[in-house]
Amino acid sequence: MSEDRIARFEKRQVELKKMSDEALKARFWELCQQVVEPIVDLSRSYTSPSIERSVLLRMGIDSISAHGVVDRILEAGLLGKGAGHVVLKLAQKNGTDVRAAAAAILEDKEVLQGLF
Repeated sequence: MSEDRIARFEKRQVELKKMSDEALKARFWELCQQVVEPIVDLSRSYTSPSIERSVLLRMGIDSISAHGVVDRILEAGLLGKGAGHVVLKLAQKNGTDVRAAAAAILEDKEVLQGLF
């Protein structure tokens, strides 16, 4: 290890020893937020139909339906919301499960209007 790195560690160690448990916990969560924030930003900003189909598959929607649902969501301009989110929101609105919501999207693309 370099001398500079050891010196920085020792300086941080002295500062941390002065902190209470509550202050340490707050600092821990602050650092966690800093680490996770870029990942969350990427997930909000970048998606693709294949990623969204994968999400739907994991929600229990079959492959062929997932493809059609993602296409409908893309046409409606809602892909940025996340296909799983769209399907879940429709299921909650209609009081159905996610498979029924996916089927509703396939049957009638108008069902997505005014959802958000």
